[in-house]
Amino acid sequence: MNLKKMAGFRAGKEVKDGQIIGLGTGSTTHYFIESLGMRIKEEEIQVMGIPTSYQSFLLAKQWKIPVTSLEEHDIDIAVDGADEIDPDLNLIKGGGAAHTLEKIVDYAACEFIVIADETKLVSELGTFPVPLEIISQSTKPVFSALKDMGADPEIRMAKFKDGPVISDNGNFIVDANFYEINNPIQLEKDLNSIPGVVENGIFSQMVDKVILGTSEGIKILK
Repeated sequence: MNLKKMAGFRAGKEVKDGQIIGLGTGSTTHYFIESLGMRIKEEEIQVMGIPTSYQSFLLAKQWKIPVTSLEEHDIDIAVDGADEIDPDLNLIKGGGAAHTLEKIVDYAACEFIVIADETKLVSELGTFPVPLEIISQSTKPVFSALKDMGADPEIRMAKFKDGPVISDNGNFIVDANFYEINNPIQLEKDLNSIPGVVENGIFSQMVDKVILGTSEGIKILK
């Protein structure tokens, strides 16, 4: 049973004809974009997508989903994945290094829906490191500030190229291990106050609904 596909295809049913949709990034969102493309083909619904990464842009093109931008349209609904989800529906995102534009798009949407499999639901955020997009020249002072906050930071290194991962915006990605995050709302603010940090991967108080794929079927969290 593919729990990611289950959640992604269920989210595809949330979209209404005529809507502008924020297209998230990641393996679960891949299935949402696929389901949306199938609905366009089979039901001839008229929608447009705003991609949050090159990955989601290319998938939208593959599934013949017309794309637009925040400059041209407001967003009715954004659908995106998560790396961790706590009981208050705060998130850690950014495993795909696209969290900056994801946060911009998700925040701008009238409704923000998260899709995930049941393994992403945790009692407390922090097992997954918090990704930060940073200006490359700020690495040393950012690391110093993160260590003062109790984190173990490291530059994310690429797997299929030499050197670090570079975001779609041309910046470094730092993974900061906090291990336990007791107050994600405050930590999100504190991380973004560090000079050189473009955006961090904590998404607090943003989610309207979670569509969770589980071994017992779909569960909706609000």
